[in-house]
Amino acid sequence: MSSWQVAFLRAALGWLVATGLLGVTVGIWPSLAGPFRTTHAHMGVVGFFLGMVMGVAFWMLPRPGGIKQTAWERVTFLLLQAGLVLRVVSEPAWRMTLARDWHAAFVASGVLVLAAMVAFALAMSRRVVTLETLRAKGLGRRGGAAPKKTAPAAPDDESGA
Repeated sequence: MSSWQVAFLRAALGWLVATGLLGVTVGIWPSLAGPFRTTHAHMGVVGFFLGMVMGVAFWMLPRPGGIKQTAWERVTFLLLQAGLVLRVVSEPAWRMTLARDWHAAFVASGVLVLAAMVAFALAMSRRVVTLETLRAKGLGRRGGAAPKKTAPAAPDDESGA
């Protein structure tokens, strides 16, 4: 695993714990439920779930020809985390104050998360190819030639029938 893949998975676990802590906090102080409701959901769904999916996908999905995508991993991770942190700070502040600056920061957080999603989709689109495409380019696992399909051998008929 690359260091960015590890960062995705560790950050996802951090978001999982943070989501739980915010849930307990809102349980203790229910007056916080309004400003933090969607933030709480976003932390769990985007922070934990999407972060985990992205990290595992960068780690486990096939890499045709052994491609490395360290730059895509870094950009996607940084955009996602920056967007999440900005949202966790700006959304409750905006909901409590309705201040225009907090709203602008909240919108910017969405743009950052969307940019992470686009970067991820672009990176993954390079990995989603058919075996025929790999063979046409002379690529297989680890950059070697892909094995060619051969016709099945005829069964031996030793019975003489």
